[in-house]
Amino acid sequence: MKSRAEIKVRAKALIKENYTMALVPNLLYVLIAAVAASITFGLGFIITLPLLVGVMLVYIMFWRSENPSLEIMFTGAFQENFVRKLGGILWMELFIFLWSMLFCIPGIVKSYSYAMTPYILAKYPNVEAKEALKLSMRIMNGHKLELFILDLSFIGWNLLGGLTFGLLNLFYVSPYMSISRAGFLDEVMYDALSRNVIDASELKIG
Repeated sequence: MKSRAEIKVRAKALIKENYTMALVPNLLYVLIAAVAASITFGLGFIITLPLLVGVMLVYIMFWRSENPSLEIMFTGAFQENFVRKLGGILWMELFIFLWSMLFCIPGIVKSYSYAMTPYILAKYPNVEAKEALKLSMRIMNGHKLELFILDLSFIGWNLLGGLTFGLLNLFYVSPYMSISRAGFLDEVMYDALSRNVIDASELKIG
């Protein structure tokens, strides 16, 4: 499994290689979320939650150098059982919210425990919504702190982005973080399969 430093180095290299594809998925997501939320709160949820799955799919493929298209972002979100993707992200957000009501720390821990959920929903279309959350908890066992440290390593970039009124975040930091996160989750999934933490039958791929 690649180290945090190796993941970030590769993410930077991918951004240099194809900045447009690194930038546009996140940029489109922010714009669509803003427009949907301005129309109605409910529409914002219905559109943006499954769109997280589409964005994840693009960045996974980008990490793997599989030359994704922007069309995949939308087909990955709204085709092939849209309700499953919406339901999976809704369950994830609901459980994180409920744990956060206890105290802040349990909510943060659960957010990392469920971090693999969008990945599973994006890459394994036969896994049911609730099952994706259960698999995520097993896969992320032992990796939650690693992902937290990866996220924390961007704090300097985020502070710098604040000095540019968020422009640096929008045009560089967010793509950098998204690609790094996708790469980390891809590495964790490979590690889980190679160590038999889960097997292919649970992902319903054979």
